[in-house]
Amino acid sequence: MAAKKAKGLSFADLEAALGLDEVWIASLFYGQATASPEEAEKLSTLLALDPAVTAALQEFPTKGSLDPVIPTDPLIYRFYEIMQVYGMPLKDVIQEKFGDGIMSAIDFTIDVDKVEDPKGDRVEITMCGKFLPYKKW
Repeated sequence: MAAKKAKGLSFADLEAALGLDEVWIASLFYGQATASPEEAEKLSTLLALDPAVTAALQEFPTKGSLDPVIPTDPLIYRFYEIMQVYGMPLKDVIQEKFGDGIMSAIDFTIDVDKVEDPKGDRVEITMCGKFLPYKKW
């Protein structure tokens, strides 16, 4: 992330340059996604990355490895809080509509948008994951 700021490029700028979503690109910097050699090289050129960083962007990550288990960062904690309050209701509504299964976090996209509002701007997050039914055997 420091490299992004050093060059003055936003994640939206990188999205335009790479043709990949800004949230996915940000996930690279947190070790939650893997870049292809071509993607890593393009980022390296855009951000003047050290070769070791370029190589690290291509490694398979250990996903979901946030510490501590209950996050302390206020913004990240709010997502945890949302799942604490609405997780079971979301599960029930999804299963009512689709059956017994889960939403994929692999075949998945997420978009973040700013919605202007006179009472204070709002954050709009759209998650879209493939439904995966549990199989019987």
